[in-house]
Amino acid sequence: MSSGYVLEHDSSGPGRWLRRRRLKLALGIAGVEAVLAAFTHDVSRLTIVLLALVFIPIYFIWGQKQGDTVRQVTWIAAASQSLAVVAAIIAYLVGLLVLVVAAVFAVVALVLILSDRR
Repeated sequence: MSSGYVLEHDSSGPGRWLRRRRLKLALGIAGVEAVLAAFTHDVSRLTIVLLALVFIPIYFIWGQKQGDTVRQVTWIAAASQSLAVVAAIIAYLVGLLVLVVAAVFAVVALVLILSDRR
């Protein structure tokens, strides 16, 4: 009898399990890193970028040539760090935008204060 499943060549049980869940895992890890970078001083944006500079080449140079489980783990690490870098850049841009808006408000307030002549 046929079970209806097709197994990929060179796949393993843990590798198949990771492959089905790798995007969720990568998004979860990136989300945790983004929250930690935003609210703690232990994880900085520089740390996230440095980890990405380590894990992304590991996946492309070494991880793709390994067995299924190692390939999936390195993919998850590279993808999560890529997403975390994107989150760090967005946080930086939003933070910069907040500073620009605060500066505009300060200039407008200063103009209003200085123009008040009684």
